[in-house]
Order: sequence, then C-alpha cells, then structure tokens
Amino acid sequence: MERRKMAGLGIRLEADDRMILNGAGVHFLTGAQIRLTNRADFLFGRQIMRPEEANTPARLIYYALQTAYVGTAEERKAALAEATLHITAFIQETTSESARGLLADALREATEGQFYRALKIARRIVRHEDAVLQDAGGL
Repeated sequence: MERRKMAGLGIRLEADDRMILNGAGVHFLTGAQIRLTNRADFLFGRQIMRPEEANTPARLIYYALQTAYVGTAEERKAALAEATLHITAFIQETTSESARGLLADALREATEGQFYRALKIARRIVRHEDAVLQDAGGL
C-alpha cells in the first residue's frame, strides 16, 4: 500500500515559541515541527502582539485586528468594531495620504472578513508610525 504525504502547511517552532491557533494560546516548551492539515486561523512568533504592546494608535489597530482574526465569533464582532473606531480616528488625525490609503485598505479587508490580509496591512501602518515617531524624536 502506497503512503501519501499529507498536504498542508509545515511550521517549525523552537522551544519557548508561542502560537495562537484558532483562538487558543500555545506555548512550546520544546522545539516542534507541526503540519496544519486543514484550514486554521493562526499567528506565531513576532506576528503576535501582547495586550501591553498595544500602546500607540497603530498598535491598537493591529491588536484589534489580531483579536478579530484569531478570536471567537463573539470576540471577532467586538474587535472589528474596535478596529473600525481606531482606524477611523487614525485616518482623521494623520496627514499622510499613503497612511490613509493603507488604513482604508485594512478596514475594507477586515469588513470583508479578510482579517489576515488586514493584519498584513496593519503591520505596514505600525512600521510607518514607528518611522514617524522616530523622526519626531530625532528633532
């Protein structure tokens, strides 16, 4: 009998790595190689933002979108409302047209249920904010 390899996404994690898988936090005590064989919502490593790290407008957006992506259906609804509030405020406050465009894209993706895509855009907003704050501190 022929053995077939299972399709899926393989991930190698080191000891002390963390992962959020369908809303559950996973802390790897030892290194592991895992294969996700069906659809799952997950983040790992640097993709995960802890609550105490959500301390700027862009990070508040990222954290809310993260919660919408990996949270329960109940958490998703509240997190999407929170992300919408933070995105709207950021759009009104920023003078950057490129940031406004990215924020509008993130909001559109999120409202269409494409939370991972929205998170990828939110990472760009965090990098933009970091650069602006760094420039402002260097004056």
